[in-house]
Amino acid sequence: MSSIGTGYDLSASQFSPDGRVFQVEYALKAVENSGTAIGIRGKDGVVFGVEKLVLSKLFEFGANKRIFNIDRHVGVAVAGLLADARHMVESARDEATNYRYNYGSSIPLKYLTDRVSMLAHAYTLYSSVRPFGASVILGSYEEDGPHMHVIDPSGVSWGYHGCAIGKAKQAAKTEIEKLKMKEMSIRDLVKEVAKIIYIVHDEVKDKNFELELSWVGEMTGGKHVLVPDDVKAAAEKYAKDSLEESDDSDDEDL
Repeated sequence: MSSIGTGYDLSASQFSPDGRVFQVEYALKAVENSGTAIGIRGKDGVVFGVEKLVLSKLFEFGANKRIFNIDRHVGVAVAGLLADARHMVESARDEATNYRYNYGSSIPLKYLTDRVSMLAHAYTLYSSVRPFGASVILGSYEEDGPHMHVIDPSGVSWGYHGCAIGKAKQAAKTEIEKLKMKEMSIRDLVKEVAKIIYIVHDEVKDKNFELELSWVGEMTGGKHVLVPDDVKAAAEKYAKDSLEESDDSDDEDL
């Protein structure tokens, strides 16, 4: 009975006999059903890329973004339920505002991650609430260089050089591991991020998607901004050309 959650998945505060919290696992499933989000930390900044699935041709282009600003120097990419993610983003913005008001300086990413992690974890402790069905990648550029952290619905956080969340996270991680991230600038990484998103996109199940790209680093003056349209277009062209080359090589092998 415990292996399928029957009777033990009605409350986020209840453990099954084998030590599992099923509602947290369900929240993780919500993240896995979302479009893929990628964050890569290079030598001079962090690049975010998100595969925003377009479920209808009637949707407005550019609406319902999955990349947000937290503070001037902190950006976030999200996967999972967008409404839940927005709540986490608003809480992070409140933390950044309060820190600036109290200390007169920008919030360090490590401190911000701890605060948002505590919020996510608090929602797994009480039967009156449910866990957030979203994971977030936080990235910043500070005096000591770039930083990046990931928070999952359980409230656990990790620091990363490269990571992926969402539907194709495992395939994306495999591609990220091939890169020499520590030696690459964000201008080079933005092309690789676009390429990875195109590689892991499932054209059979999810035909349409919109690529979102942003970066924060030395080149942007330490501010988190969306990648300029011309750079984004060049990155998408590079990604599509790379896919065509790999398809042609596969055909030759056959």
